[in-house]
Amino acid sequence: MSTENPAIAITPAAAPPVQQDFIRQIVRDDLASGKHRVIHTRFPPEPNGYLHIGHAKAICLNFGIASESGGWCNLRLDDTNPGREDPEFVEGIKDDVRWLGFEWHALRHASDYFEVFYRAALKLIADGVAYVDDLDAEQMREYRGTLTLPGRNSPHRERSVEENLDLFRRMRAGEFADGSRTLRAKIDMRAGNINLRDPAIYRIRKVTHQNTGDAWPIYPMYDYAHCLSDALEGITHSLCTLEFEDHRPLYDWFVDRVDLVNHPELWQPLLDAGLPTQPAKPRQIEFSRLNLSYCITSKRKLAQLVGEGYVDGWDDPRMNTLRGLRRRGFTPAGLRLLVERVGVSKQNSVIDYAILEGCIREDLDASAARRMAVLDPLKLVISNLPDDHEERLIFANHPKDESFGTREVPFARELWIEREDFAELPPKGFHRLKPDGEVRLRGVGIIRCEQVLKDADGNVSELHCTLDPQSRHGMSGAERKVKGTLHWVSARHAVAAEVRLYDRLFNVPAPDSEEDGKRWLDHVNPEAKRVVQAWLEPAAAAVAPEQRFQFERLGYFVADRVDHRADVPVFNRTVTLRDTWAKQVGQ
Repeated sequence: MSTENPAIAITPAAAPPVQQDFIRQIVRDDLASGKHRVIHTRFPPEPNGYLHIGHAKAICLNFGIASESGGWCNLRLDDTNPGREDPEFVEGIKDDVRWLGFEWHALRHASDYFEVFYRAALKLIADGVAYVDDLDAEQMREYRGTLTLPGRNSPHRERSVEENLDLFRRMRAGEFADGSRTLRAKIDMRAGNINLRDPAIYRIRKVTHQNTGDAWPIYPMYDYAHCLSDALEGITHSLCTLEFEDHRPLYDWFVDRVDLVNHPELWQPLLDAGLPTQPAKPRQIEFSRLNLSYCITSKRKLAQLVGEGYVDGWDDPRMNTLRGLRRRGFTPAGLRLLVERVGVSKQNSVIDYAILEGCIREDLDASAARRMAVLDPLKLVISNLPDDHEERLIFANHPKDESFGTREVPFARELWIEREDFAELPPKGFHRLKPDGEVRLRGVGIIRCEQVLKDADGNVSELHCTLDPQSRHGMSGAERKVKGTLHWVSARHAVAAEVRLYDRLFNVPAPDSEEDGKRWLDHVNPEAKRVVQAWLEPAAAAVAPEQRFQFERLGYFVADRVDHRADVPVFNRTVTLRDTWAKQVGQ
């Protein structure tokens, strides 16, 4: 059955500005010259883990360029390595791509093309440019040479075409043990580019595949399967990161030698299976990865963080997996904005994590409604109000956008304020509440601290204040100036909530570096997650999972997509209102 999607809706909600970079210029030139009428791209992850922040750039670039040019982008799962891949990761990848705001033209798998890869390998053998080798992995490394020493020909390199065809068919039939034989391309063992020194095409692996079961005891290598998959799907521009630049000559060698365009008999099985196919010769173009400070993007190391309990799973909000960032409250628009600002180049560099946080803040500042919450509560009693005083105040949901509307906020005699908003012995420049000092309560009026109560240990436990009635809205003293304004929550009406205060998972910019003699795991930030019981205004609690707010004066928060319920609220801090790391690292 065809997996083509006739509704090619890959444009994000807000049309992005026209972007300029060297890849987009190549695409525009190819369209202008008539080389291509329609641009075809693809995003081809291996389903051996969840996508991370680095993949966001590749997703936005491939889907974005296709959308901008009126073309299409496929999602292709590179499932050539059974045993490491899992259907759970496949579903996670699909979910992440859609969450970022994109939809694929067709969902494909490298395993869709296994029969074509096999037929193409038989053609290479028949053409005298592939052979079956009996060297084991260690011997192959020895024969391969080094960057300064040329390789040596395998003693099996000159087998006849007939013998190679026989051995390869027997590999396919499952006659030989794992690792005992390999099909290799016959290129040049003295090539300066080591990738051209007779690379492996197929290896024997008797492992059950998640899509094809036990049908195949042999599996194609990535360099072979990837380029032929691109060609079979009619990909015009194969966009990949810079580490594949040295692989480009091999990519072109396989495409040219197999020559799918002129050998339709090789891909007839796809047509028989109902998979629309129109092979073309793709062009590989490389770009720099998205490298962020304070981040790890190695799938192996991300799996280690999960496996050894440093985090609570692949979607832990401390993780830089896309599902972790989503659970933390990062927005698709913020991530797309980051990719846009970082741009596309051939120069590898490390982007400061603060730039990512800035993009998220910028998006949330415009898109998140405001609410009041108190994370570290201190009781404040307005002593000149009656015990049963209660009123409903009208607050704007967004100070910059009237379309967000208004809400009622309950106000009573007893309130919660942030403990750090009071200082018995205030430092110089402290403009919040202090003994005999005045501040403005947000939306209420001006209060004066008259009495400070303490517990048995000498800790401040309660403040008694008086409210200036003339400072309330509409009264003659409403415009009286004081330097500090505090947010608050009515203690009588407040809703208790679990709030998880997340921060960067690592406490050094380059956790992968071992220059300081420490392991990368030694740089895990012990303060990356703190859990507090907070008090929320009622309108902040009864919301759906993944609803985002700015908790005034505190930061941006999201209702946890897994644990939050309206009756048991759980919020995650997405990002603070300002960069709190710049001062720490001496910037």
